[in-house]
Amino acid sequence: MTESAARRDAFDIFIIGGGINGCGIARDAAGRGLAVGLAEMGDLASATSSASTKLFHGGLRYLEYFEIRLVREALIEREVLLRNMPHISRPMRFVLPYRPDMRFDTQTPASKLLSLTMPWTRGRRPAWMIRAGLFMYDHLGGRDFLPGTTAIDLAGDPVGAPLDPVYRKAYEYSDCWVDDARLTVLNARDAAARGARILPRTRVVHTERLPDRWIVTLRDRDTGSESTVEAAMLVNAAGPWVKQVLEEVLHVGTRENVHLVRGSHIVTRRLFDHDKCYFFQGTDGRIIFAIPYETDFTLIGTTDKEHHDPDSKPRCTEEEKRYLIDLASGYFRNPISEDDVVWSYSGVRPLYEDGAKSATAATRDYVLKIDDRGAPLLNIFGGKITTYRRLAEAALDRIAAHVPGGTGTWTARAPLPGGDFPVDGVDALIARVRHAYPFLDAAWAERLVRAYGTEVPEVLGAASSADDLGRGFGHSLSEREVVWLMDREFAATAEDVLWRRSKLGLRLSAAEVEALEDWMHARRTIAA
Repeated sequence: MTESAARRDAFDIFIIGGGINGCGIARDAAGRGLAVGLAEMGDLASATSSASTKLFHGGLRYLEYFEIRLVREALIEREVLLRNMPHISRPMRFVLPYRPDMRFDTQTPASKLLSLTMPWTRGRRPAWMIRAGLFMYDHLGGRDFLPGTTAIDLAGDPVGAPLDPVYRKAYEYSDCWVDDARLTVLNARDAAARGARILPRTRVVHTERLPDRWIVTLRDRDTGSESTVEAAMLVNAAGPWVKQVLEEVLHVGTRENVHLVRGSHIVTRRLFDHDKCYFFQGTDGRIIFAIPYETDFTLIGTTDKEHHDPDSKPRCTEEEKRYLIDLASGYFRNPISEDDVVWSYSGVRPLYEDGAKSATAATRDYVLKIDDRGAPLLNIFGGKITTYRRLAEAALDRIAAHVPGGTGTWTARAPLPGGDFPVDGVDALIARVRHAYPFLDAAWAERLVRAYGTEVPEVLGAASSADDLGRGFGHSLSEREVVWLMDREFAATAEDVLWRRSKLGLRLSAAEVEALEDWMHARRTIAA
């Protein structure tokens, strides 16, 4: 072995990709005692994993595609995940307004079967079929604390007030909300705490495959410096770039492919005063959600559009924005206008290429493929945020056959950092935080608890006043909190802080954002 090779860091597994799947696998593997490295070319969760619809859900509409295994696994996972991260996730009730003329997507297996057996329905979704689907949704995965489906008379319920009076009936069921980007970062933090080496802003630029190991060349995005590591096994969790990494970095041929689907969302001013979500069905058979968001806003999405190039930054097009506005306006008493939209975002879902004829019909299931023509390689195709933990467990099952020495499963009962309190304990934790830090108002305390859970005292330290937290950057963001995010949560820029570690970008002015960026740049320069 040469002197330079002797100095290389050596890992049992090295992961390419710092989205939720990569970080989830890193956490699980590190907790089993494996030596783990992870490289992400940008910030953690900077692509798909910060651009979801922010839901832990079984996927009610996937029942129309007969994706029973996927839905069951996701339904079971909702409560597992909620129990382990009650600060960044919460139960939510979903209201599905109903009219007899609502229609299927005509390409779904359920629609085709109904058209064949009951042609008189003419593509409509009959009420009995919705009730049957919701009954299955309630019972397919079991529930410990999420309530089941109920029927609602919209004329006599507050959730009916914002809706067009033509909607008189609705069904209400349970799913969960989650902060997707914080979920990813907390998985990375926990992986690092268990010994993993997490390298954001680091690109894998070259690999060499030997019979028993991989030689991986890394390039730091900020400095341009290169380093080399070894790994017994590689995991390609590059999301939309999984095929590109295979061909251009790993130089591995495969018949597998991904179907890139762009999902766009708009955020509007707050459109209703309750904390429930609406599930709206379009005349084209598609569905969108209207979700209470960041206290003062409403999140509406998503679309399903083909996206052909992972390097092309996804953006919500004018056509997609208009589609979401028009579909939602067909339900609300007061139509939405473009003036109501305060922000939009879009992400690319790397769905497994299963030959589906449309973006909507493409499977949301995950597929794991091992290539053992030399040192082993695991490629991750597809997946959805709700099943990331199960995907990680399945990945570790595959890894164990090639990299022995790890222990058994453990993540189902292991809270993420800050999540070690009861699901119904958020209000009590907020009260304790306000008692310990009387200078916090209710909104500030709730924001901190929803981000950091039981770690709020570590973030704030011994502060007895807001002045003790250092410089204020606006809307309760303090110097102390930014230092925590830089030192403990891998944040490097204002964008990292304002759009992934939080959503304070919705509130800060351009001048405040610039001041934060300047301060963070100065601190990074000093640290370097």
